[in-house]
Amino acid sequence: MQVAVVGAGAVGCYYGGLLLRAGHDVTFIGRQPHVDAINAHGLLLDTKTFNGHLPAKAATDATALAAPGLVLVCVKSADTEQAGRSLAGRVQPETSVLSLQNGVDNAPRLAAVIGHAVIPVVVYVGSEMAGPGHVRHHGGGDLAIGPSAASEALAQTLAAAGIGITIADDIDKTLWSKLIINCAFNALSAVADISYGPMLEVEGTRDVVTRAVQEATTVARACGVSISDDLLAHILNIPAIMPNQMSSTAQDLARGKPSEIDFLNGHVVARARSSAFRPRPIMRCR
Repeated sequence: MQVAVVGAGAVGCYYGGLLLRAGHDVTFIGRQPHVDAINAHGLLLDTKTFNGHLPAKAATDATALAAPGLVLVCVKSADTEQAGRSLAGRVQPETSVLSLQNGVDNAPRLAAVIGHAVIPVVVYVGSEMAGPGHVRHHGGGDLAIGPSAASEALAQTLAAAGIGITIADDIDKTLWSKLIINCAFNALSAVADISYGPMLEVEGTRDVVTRAVQEATTVARACGVSISDDLLAHILNIPAIMPNQMSSTAQDLARGKPSEIDFLNGHVVARARSSAFRPRPIMRCR
């Protein structure tokens, strides 16, 4: 399959790398240092079970794309519309466009610009760009894909590449649950420049994470999204699974890049202030 990865960062290079290993023809669209390294040496995929260079193509803009059958959009949320404009007119009716991005509203934002259906995907992976064209995997890697006419075939393709994948019955619930995970860890990891394991050992941090999860859950439920009661327990267990993972927000700040915080914790605040949020009135005892 002809695959285009728009956003050759930690997420795009990891999943693009797995598709490369499975024999697909992958083109990465990213920043110049990564593009130069990939074109010169291939993508360096560094996982617990594989470490090696994979021949690949890369470019700094989407003009290099030739009618891909699958597009993975992995740019930061602030760049969603720009990515959509770069793809407008370059996708065919049969092209599947997937949004592998943080936040809950990127798929509709992309679709509005491209004029093409976009399938939302929730990403559960710990990875980082360890150098130009070098993606390092820390843990996780499963995807949850929104339902569509193409989702079953896409799930089979991705599973054949070694990617754990489910088709979510309630994609809004899945998107918001991931957003709440981001709200719990991303800002703290970035502000303290600390990975998840040591972070949760700092006195008081567990309470801050708990309150952030409770607040975001309250907003999600007020917006009509069903959030599981056991989400908090799952979130508090994540540092034990990926103790060395730095949040994507921390990685952005370390590289001097704008963060996605306005689309994560900021989105919760914006929804709480919007007319869509209707909290129950407080009953006061006399």
